[in-house]
Amino acid sequence: MASRSLRGLGGNRGGGGGGGRKSLSARNAAVERRNLITVCRFSVKTLIDRSCFETIDDSSPEFNNFAAILEQILSHRLKGQVTWFGYESPRSFWDYIRVACRKVSQNCICSIENMENVSSSRAKGRAWIRVALMEKHLSEYISTALRDFKTTRRFYEDGAIVLGEEANMLAGMLLGLNAIDFSFCLKGEGLDGNFPAVIDYTPYLKFTQSSDSISSDEEELRTLGSSGSESSTPENVGPPFIMDENSWFNKCKRVKQKYQLTLEQKGYLEELLRLRENQLSESVAQNKILLQRIEDSDLAHKLEKEQLEYIIVELQDQLTVLKNNDLRSRQELTAHLTNQWPSPGALDVNAVALDTLLYRKHNKQWYEKSCQSLDQLSAEVSLSQTSLDPGQSQGDGKQDTLNLISEGKEDTPSLLGLCGSLTSVASYKSLTSLKSNDYLASPTTEMTSPGLTPS
Repeated sequence: MASRSLRGLGGNRGGGGGGGRKSLSARNAAVERRNLITVCRFSVKTLIDRSCFETIDDSSPEFNNFAAILEQILSHRLKGQVTWFGYESPRSFWDYIRVACRKVSQNCICSIENMENVSSSRAKGRAWIRVALMEKHLSEYISTALRDFKTTRRFYEDGAIVLGEEANMLAGMLLGLNAIDFSFCLKGEGLDGNFPAVIDYTPYLKFTQSSDSISSDEEELRTLGSSGSESSTPENVGPPFIMDENSWFNKCKRVKQKYQLTLEQKGYLEELLRLRENQLSESVAQNKILLQRIEDSDLAHKLEKEQLEYIIVELQDQLTVLKNNDLRSRQELTAHLTNQWPSPGALDVNAVALDTLLYRKHNKQWYEKSCQSLDQLSAEVSLSQTSLDPGQSQGDGKQDTLNLISEGKEDTPSLLGLCGSLTSVASYKSLTSLKSNDYLASPTTEMTSPGLTPS
């Protein structure tokens, strides 16, 4: 029973140990993130304070410490690069910056990629930090990279600083560096990517004793002094006064340090306020320009609308005038055609007169041709009869010739049907076409009498 109970306790310890390890790792990760952010804030303050007295360059220990801290923050829980063989090789934060900061306007990514003296990825990342500080765009680069959350998740593991709430604090802290003029040499030893960056914590590890602690130490010293001496003599009163003078000196020193710290914070806040005022003034100026553009566009739109309305009204008036002119021209054309067209009675009389003239003309031509053919025929008959009976043939030939001539003078009723009915407009048009073409019935084809053909 005792062994079973011990085993059970051991099992519980094992289960609780797993949860304890998880909580311990989470605590360590949180402490690591908080330490890096705090140290970064201190390094930014020291840089701002140092820039008031001298120019910040590669030889400045404050800058070297800040560059190491920023490199550690951007490399915190950075994923490795998987090779073809399935192994994961370490990568530098430059691989993330190169992809996430492409959207920054007028960025320096391509310039750093094309640098000849910088070959490794870590060295390119360090060169990017220096160039971004000289351009005063480091905060803009970091803010743009953090907004690209999809790319950030692809390059970093869970628990990274750039994926937590500390990332927004980082972008705000780096904004104060835009007021500093940096001067770096991009060919120095600081770009060597063979060695990792190391943070120096000693400038920020200053212990300041509180006033309560000082007073307690003085009481303790008095107590020890009184217990060590057998009698309370006036000589033993000296050390407490000396300690009081030291305490006043320490208090004055602490007040001076607080004043310097407050002065540094005031300078930082004033610089930040000046930057914000410049941004606000630029925004107000841009807003005024946009409002002016909107007013100009509205005015131009109104003028264009009025012009279009005027054009539409003018076109409508012109269309109305054209419609009226067209209607008037139609009426005039109808009246003109009605006045010039002859009446049916006059049309029949004119048609009959024209038919008579045409008939007489063609009848005369046919008569002349018939006389010629009859003369020839009579000559032939007379010749033939004279050969047989000269006396009788001459009398008969003359009589036949007179009969034929009298028959040719008679009107043939079949010719009246060639003119058609002249009581309609269609007949008049057909007669006009016949007149224009001189196409009437030939007397030799339709009006030839069977008696005229020689036997």
